[in-house]
Amino acid sequence: MPSYTAPTKDTQFVLHDVLNIKDAGIPGYDELEPDFTGAVLEEAGKIARDVLHPLNVVGDTEGCRLENGVVYTPTGFKAAFEQVKEGGWPGLDMPEQYGGQNMPYVIGTAVGEFFSGANQAFTMYQGLTHGAASAILAHGTDAQKDTYLPKMVSCEWTGTMNLTEPHCGTDLGLMRTKAEPQDDGSYLVTGQKIFISAGDHDMSENVIHLVLAKIPGGPDGIKGVSLFIVPKFIVNEDGTPGERNGVSVGKIEEKMGIHGNSTCVMNYDGAKGWLLGDMHKGMRAMFTMMNEARLGVGMQGLAQAEAAYQNAVEYAKDRLQGRDVTGAKNPDGPADPLIVHPDIRRNLMDQKSFAEGARAFILWGATMIDKAHRSGDKDADGLISLLTPVIKGFLTDKGYDMTVQAQQVYGGHGYIEEWGMSQYTRDARIAMIYEGANGVQALDLVGRKLAQDGGKHVMAFFDMVKGFCKENAETSDAYAKDFIEPLKAASKDLQAAGMYFMQNGMKNPNNALAGSTDFMHMFGHVCLGLMWAMMGKAAQKALDEGASDAAFYETKLATGRYYMARQLPATKLHLARIETGADTVMALDAAQF
Repeated sequence: MPSYTAPTKDTQFVLHDVLNIKDAGIPGYDELEPDFTGAVLEEAGKIARDVLHPLNVVGDTEGCRLENGVVYTPTGFKAAFEQVKEGGWPGLDMPEQYGGQNMPYVIGTAVGEFFSGANQAFTMYQGLTHGAASAILAHGTDAQKDTYLPKMVSCEWTGTMNLTEPHCGTDLGLMRTKAEPQDDGSYLVTGQKIFISAGDHDMSENVIHLVLAKIPGGPDGIKGVSLFIVPKFIVNEDGTPGERNGVSVGKIEEKMGIHGNSTCVMNYDGAKGWLLGDMHKGMRAMFTMMNEARLGVGMQGLAQAEAAYQNAVEYAKDRLQGRDVTGAKNPDGPADPLIVHPDIRRNLMDQKSFAEGARAFILWGATMIDKAHRSGDKDADGLISLLTPVIKGFLTDKGYDMTVQAQQVYGGHGYIEEWGMSQYTRDARIAMIYEGANGVQALDLVGRKLAQDGGKHVMAFFDMVKGFCKENAETSDAYAKDFIEPLKAASKDLQAAGMYFMQNGMKNPNNALAGSTDFMHMFGHVCLGLMWAMMGKAAQKALDEGASDAAFYETKLATGRYYMARQLPATKLHLARIETGADTVMALDAAQF
């Protein structure tokens, strides 16, 4: 059975050595002393290791079941959910007014990685609730906030988001779910939604569904979509769950992975709902939840890659296979451990350099969200809006790839369920699809985000990279050669791709859209390159100052050099593809496929 250890030390390094969060000037960050964050992360790590991880394989093998209209979660989930609730973990970064602890989002993100790495399917129940609560917090009336948020912040009640229908996924303007207005100000919601994660279960008293639907007579397409709060049980005036609403589970989907999460078909048969936000502005309200969810999904890509990597390393150290070509390293045994072989090292270094770079990227992104929300910083809000499709798309594409590479270290045992490695691959696969499939993320990046606010935010990103390179070019010859020069070269590739889109995309939009996924990956590599340059600088500083744990910082530098030398040059391949344009992509007629 696989094991899991929360990467608390590495997280602390990113928070304090690299991002220097205590002195970031963001409201609430001055309280984030290393001892305080260390205590929170250590406790979260214990919950992840001792409570959530042992249930990961249970959830995978048992799955959820629907009996007589009731959804039952796997053995042990309900008791574990109670422990998580008792610890106040679901409301870690929610307002104190509604029972939360009001910690910065960056701390919630760090804890979220640990919980997802230990048990992704389980952690989705509270993660989706957090997103639904955030949407109500941003767009709800005072009465709606007072009714729903205290129970949702504590996870006594959980929440969902209902978008997809059998005939429409990304193109939500095609939806058929209707909301008929009633004299008392409520609406009767009728329709079917599919792929609803945590749609129903036995771990909370009530489930608060956020449902997209159309009010008859409204505008056509996406402009006519509104968002509604539709509880499983109507809430009484005293705040307790009352009569059952007209919402039921049609079935639980049979899926490739995340078996421990109840992905449901939800049927709404004249269910009573209340408008959340403005009429016909449902997508604006839903995107409060979607953007948070997309960052959370990017974190899931990292979390599964980290968990898979940890186990692959242990296997590579223990499994004896073949001899080192330079001479036996285990002369008293029948063979050397796998980890002596260069190709196994390459595989593990791919995984390690990705996971550590991705962790820095996610936490850096979380500080931007805090800066935007706590300081009202519009530039930070614009930058994280630009980077959200990169975080979601690149980190889940690469995170899945890393779980496959971890499987590969095991050879045949990686394909056998007994060893548990296939679960990481199967669970990671969904992250590339839900909350907007990664191709859609790439289209969003190239088609919308690059030009947002006149291109202000992408130019700010380039200026940031350029400024960092210039500021640190003279740090040392070795640092400049290993970190600054590769980052500058990759950034120039990304700028060249952007210039190609500007020069060719207006004449033929397909020239831009055909290169969108390559551009998203280029952008992701440059972001991780920036993170590694920042981490390399911090590690070298710690060594220069005589850090007691020199081995940790030396390892960090060596891992960073690997990424800059072996991964970051991928930008040149992506640029070459982009500059071929759309002709070869669009060459065949539909009948020729």
